[in-house]
Amino acid sequence: MTRRQFEALVEKALRKLPRQFKEKLANVAVVVEDWADDATLAEMEIEPPDTLYGLYRGVDITRRDSTYGNVLPDTITIYQGPIEEDCADEADMAQLVRETVIHEIGHYFGLDDDTMHRIEEDEG
Repeated sequence: MTRRQFEALVEKALRKLPRQFKEKLANVAVVVEDWADDATLAEMEIEPPDTLYGLYRGVDITRRDSTYGNVLPDTITIYQGPIEEDCADEADMAQLVRETVIHEIGHYFGLDDDTMHRIEEDEG
């Protein structure tokens, strides 16, 4: 899949977010990269064969106060390589991209991995 086609999947996932969440997104950029680099994987304590589909970096909204401002945007990175590698077809990719985008936006809203995994299990 081309980068542009993959980015379209990410954009679609963002467009389909419920309005109450989209309206609260501020100062966050969503980008696509090929793969997480070795330093990022080490920082996140991820060892092969495990991988990283997405990563949120920034100050989640629960920790922003009146002193928050004049800062670079938070970043949500979606990693195309591992998603493509782990999906059988474009429909699977679209679903995994959607789940990854939602998961990383959950971190933006202050949810930790344990909470996100409980929510994901309840939905599944």
